[in-house]
Amino acid sequence: MDFIFLGLGIAAAGYFIGRGLENFKNPDATHSLGKMWDEQAEDGFSNYLIPEKKVHHYIGLSKEDARALINEFPDIPHVKVNGKVYYHRQKLRQWLGEKGS
Repeated sequence: MDFIFLGLGIAAAGYFIGRGLENFKNPDATHSLGKMWDEQAEDGFSNYLIPEKKVHHYIGLSKEDARALINEFPDIPHVKVNGKVYYHRQKLRQWLGEKGS
C-alpha cells in the first residue's frame, strides 16, 4: 500500500516539475490556474472586473459600437492594471442605467 502512495507522489511531483519547466525561460507566461481563472472570468463574468476586449459581450453591443461608446464617454468607470483596461461590473451596470434614464 505504501508503494502506491509513493508512486502517486512521484508521479504528481513529475507532473508539477514538468509544468514548471515548460515556461522556465518565459517569465511572462501565466500558470495553468491563472489561465483557468481568466477564462472563467472573461466568459462567465463571474468576477467583478471585465476586460475591455470583452465588455461588448456584457453590454450586448457589437465590438464597434462598444468601442464607439467607450470613446464617446471617457468617464465610464474603469481601472487600468498593467496597461490593460478593466470595467467593474456593478459600476458599469449602474453607469449604463444612469445614461439610459
